[in-house]
Amino acid sequence: MARVYNFSAGPSMLPEEVLKKAAAEMLDYEGCGQSVMEMSHRSKTFDKIIKDAEQLFRELMNIPDNYKVLFLQGGASTQFAAIPMNFMNKNKKADFIITGQWAKKAYQEAAKYGAARAVASSADKTFSYIPKTTAADFDKDADYVYICMNNTIYGTKFPELPEVGDIPLIADISSMFLSEPVDVSKFAVIYGGAQKNIAPAGLTVVIIREDMLGNAMDITPTMLNYQVMADNDSLYNTPPCYTIYMCKLVLEWIKAQGGVEAVYATNIKKADILYNYLDSSSMFSSTVAKEDRSLMNVPFVTGNDELDAKFVKEATAAGFVNLKGHRSVGGMRASIYNAMPVEGVEKLVEFMKEFEKANS
Repeated sequence: MARVYNFSAGPSMLPEEVLKKAAAEMLDYEGCGQSVMEMSHRSKTFDKIIKDAEQLFRELMNIPDNYKVLFLQGGASTQFAAIPMNFMNKNKKADFIITGQWAKKAYQEAAKYGAARAVASSADKTFSYIPKTTAADFDKDADYVYICMNNTIYGTKFPELPEVGDIPLIADISSMFLSEPVDVSKFAVIYGGAQKNIAPAGLTVVIIREDMLGNAMDITPTMLNYQVMADNDSLYNTPPCYTIYMCKLVLEWIKAQGGVEAVYATNIKKADILYNYLDSSSMFSSTVAKEDRSLMNVPFVTGNDELDAKFVKEATAAGFVNLKGHRSVGGMRASIYNAMPVEGVEKLVEFMKEFEKANS
């Protein structure tokens, strides 16, 4: 069977070259006689894999030396609790910009451990835009400001970072990891689940400025204490070894493409192809404010639930899978992460044009 074009929001498609390399190394990784799935996380072979992965992250993202790169488990959602337990530790306050379901869940989780405050929200228009803020909107005594930089469900992205002054800025970048250049130095912490853009499910990468470490609440479980994980080089317990290996392969693939800048240029091209068609179509339309559109997640609708369902069914049959929108919003959503080739977006638009012609 031919491979389909997978527009899933996550777990999402991986580069075909990466899958082929992993398949070739499945039984014998670089002559060691075993699979990465089988080897000890304390072995010299795996130690090189995880160190190479970290070095690739540092190189591709220009991560400053005073930041730790951690390879953790539990998904991005586990960080919703770990973040307040590690960082809401001075004034017991944190500010949030609520731009979707994941930012809302992080806000609700943080409220269990201190005074979480919603500074701004786009819930009034179904999270279809990024609310504007100024430095004066934030509490100078807040221990941190939290944002979800790209909103997978609703297809929005911060066009620029909020001005927060000297307050540490923390961002969930799960669905835009390595899709465009990000100035790590502007954040105290950035993190994301790997399953959207950099690896299979099972790994969460957390990048932390070192001065943020060491003040976790007494109630913080050992496994959620970033200082413990940093002190043990992400090897306090058995990490998600195979997913870290797959992540390394993806990072090598990104480097081979010309790095993040080159990938970003391709991502802009893909997004333009799809958004330009949506803006010109009489049937399909984007649901997001133009200035806040994501390059990675593109929700769209026909305005008719039955027609939406028909489109998803026929698209699936034609080899364009996982286009159904999130259950909370309906419609359709095309996630066009790094691994999606330009050809996939071009062919999707061709199919959409044919569907529009046949159903007008």
